[in-house]
Amino acid sequence: MLYGALSSRNAVGVQRRSVHTMSMTLMRQLRKPYAHGSRFKSVKTFCRTIATNDSCGLAQEPHKDSEKNRHNWEVIDSDPFDSLKDRFLKFKKQNYLKNLNHYQNLAEDQSPKFMVIACVDSRVCPSKILGFEPGEAFTVRNVANLVPPYQEHGASETSAALEFAVNTLEVENILIVGHSRCAGIRALMSMEPEDDSKSFIRDWVCVAKGARLSTEAAVGNLCFDAQCTHCEKESINSSLLNLLTYPWIERRLAERVLSLHGGYYDFTNCSFNKWSMVYRKSLKGGFFSVEKYSTWS
Repeated sequence: MLYGALSSRNAVGVQRRSVHTMSMTLMRQLRKPYAHGSRFKSVKTFCRTIATNDSCGLAQEPHKDSEKNRHNWEVIDSDPFDSLKDRFLKFKKQNYLKNLNHYQNLAEDQSPKFMVIACVDSRVCPSKILGFEPGEAFTVRNVANLVPPYQEHGASETSAALEFAVNTLEVENILIVGHSRCAGIRALMSMEPEDDSKSFIRDWVCVAKGARLSTEAAVGNLCFDAQCTHCEKESINSSLLNLLTYPWIERRLAERVLSLHGGYYDFTNCSFNKWSMVYRKSLKGGFFSVEKYSTWS
């Protein structure tokens, strides 16, 4: 008798666990997205508990509105990589395959004439605005397109890229491209002197603190936006000067096999300012001048 009661209780427990397992499986299936990468808003299940005659005594049945709600799921967006896939296949068909010999040569070696240092801002794409093709420009991008001064034991991705571009690829031109409405420069201009909070952005943009000081001295009486615009350009010259602290850059400048240039892209009116920093070495050291200033608009 006792054995029969225990067996009955065990059977009820097994069935309860089975109902729970099926319910959890159903929940997981309902939460799965359909094919083709679509995503859906989280789904609420519409169920109610009812009495039954089975040994468990309870079960769940879908609410009468659940089927209707299941068909009203809203697709909130599609996979963004679908668009990238289409663009890649278009590039392969219309560019790569039509210039196969060029790309096969690039697969063996690269010999770019330019090194470009640009900002990470998504609105500033050097290859797009200046028309660089693959193999023409060795590019590094960072916040506010800054070049830190040379430090023998202080590597950064920018200094490493400079070393490779100048010493290995032997580029002929280094172009630093700044731009309008730069968030990095605005962060630099907004910093409070007494603020000692730690931030990667703060620590990085402090590379251009000299440009901020020059800006405040020159146009400190102007509005904040005007000061930021001035500093965006001043920071480019500051980075050009920092390039001279790299011994292998100074050496190649003295050999006249390397040229330094600044560029400023204003995306509010689609104009581009370009200038060159001409470096001359004398008995008292080196000096530079800004020459060949032009505006493309």
